[in-house]
Amino acid sequence: MRDQETFEPFEDDELDATTGEYELSERQALRRVPGLSTELTDITEVEYRQLRLERVVLVGVWTEGTQDDAENSLTELAALAETAGSQVLEGLIQRRNRPDPATYIGRGKVDDLGAVVLSTGADTVICDGELSPSQLRNLEQRTKVKVVDRTALILDIFAQHAKSKEGKAQVELAQLEYLLPRLRGWGETLSRQSGGSARAGGAGGVGLRGPGETKLETDRRRIRTRISRLRREIKGMKTVRQTKRARRARNAVPAVAIAGYTNAGKSSLLNRLTGAGVLVENALFATLDPTTRKATASDGRLYTLSDTVGFVRHLPHQIVEAFRSTLEEVAESDLVVHVVDGTHPDPEEQVRAVREVLAEVGADRLPELLVVNKTDAADEETLLRLKRLWPEAIFVSAHTGRGVEDLRTAIEGRLPRPAVEVRAVLPYDRGDLVARVHRQGEVLSTSHLPEGTLLHVRVGEALAAELAPFEAAEPVGPRS
Repeated sequence: MRDQETFEPFEDDELDATTGEYELSERQALRRVPGLSTELTDITEVEYRQLRLERVVLVGVWTEGTQDDAENSLTELAALAETAGSQVLEGLIQRRNRPDPATYIGRGKVDDLGAVVLSTGADTVICDGELSPSQLRNLEQRTKVKVVDRTALILDIFAQHAKSKEGKAQVELAQLEYLLPRLRGWGETLSRQSGGSARAGGAGGVGLRGPGETKLETDRRRIRTRISRLRREIKGMKTVRQTKRARRARNAVPAVAIAGYTNAGKSSLLNRLTGAGVLVENALFATLDPTTRKATASDGRLYTLSDTVGFVRHLPHQIVEAFRSTLEEVAESDLVVHVVDGTHPDPEEQVRAVREVLAEVGADRLPELLVVNKTDAADEETLLRLKRLWPEAIFVSAHTGRGVEDLRTAIEGRLPRPAVEVRAVLPYDRGDLVARVHRQGEVLSTSHLPEGTLLHVRVGEALAAELAPFEAAEPVGPRS
């Protein structure tokens, strides 16, 4: 919904005079939403950006697609800003064939942006893209306020929401990798640690004269050391995760991963299916730490359901890399339940963005069950369109519970079935083995004989080997 107040549109610096192909759109004013301020804090003696986002102006460059696509992207940026704790004052879009390499928006329009910042009282500009260090520096110098890009904003939200030791380490690693090329000295921080003229005696003393090392270089070295330590820690946590996965694999427990766009309702669905009690919040990236819960199929088999971190379009590559060990939970599963927000203005783009990230971690080869959530809040016309678009999808409402039983049935129908068919007579003192067969296998029939329980089952190879000593030589039935 647009504000009543509008501004003159940006004029493109690169108008195509022959075709008018890059005629600029009217600058879009976003609704006011609660929500972004950045503050420069001298932490490692160089400029480090700690986001405390308060009053912000959003800026996007529309390079491709329709105007609706550009508006949806800026609306999502506003939602990200709101999640980080900001108040969005204005949203501006400039139509260009590509972002300006020096200032992101057209260089002649930075002054117009500065005027909007001044008139609204904003203290931060957020750009809908990842900016280079020079673009950030140039925009800050021209607008006289802090400039943050989409990547820094997402990283800040992740830092707010990480709770587990692994999640915090992954977020810190992503932030440091983003920060490293953007470090820049200011004022006296460019002075040398030691060194000086040998002829003049130098302040460094014997063996320390010469160019020395700048504090900027020192900070880069410290950050690289910290990055190496974090990578080792995360690798150790990955080993623990792999051990747990291996144990589940040995026990032939199928794994189902719930993936999807951020705020699509993944945690709500996990709670509906398993009673997990996972935090549910109407905010982007509310879940960062994966949660795994047991579930039981109607035939008695156990399987696991894992809630995973949400995705977003243009998810920063630092996040994908840092969370790779967590995202491998999805890649190692037997089925991906892909949750889509049925109320989103562009659900097809959501699906495309999620599949793009799944492909990065090798999960695109897995069976996928598409689930359209929030049907209680979506209008009928949208639902009919999505049903035509995705005829195999399951339509549910985690809020009301509608369609959840259909989803449960669909999940069970797609679980991998045990490979080996066995008929075995288990002695009555082997109740433990009977219980394991019911947990891990598919029981086709059961009956009781004087010598034990006759089971006709499908089980994994490991359990089939344990049942081999009790295997019936030929089909056996209950005696008369």
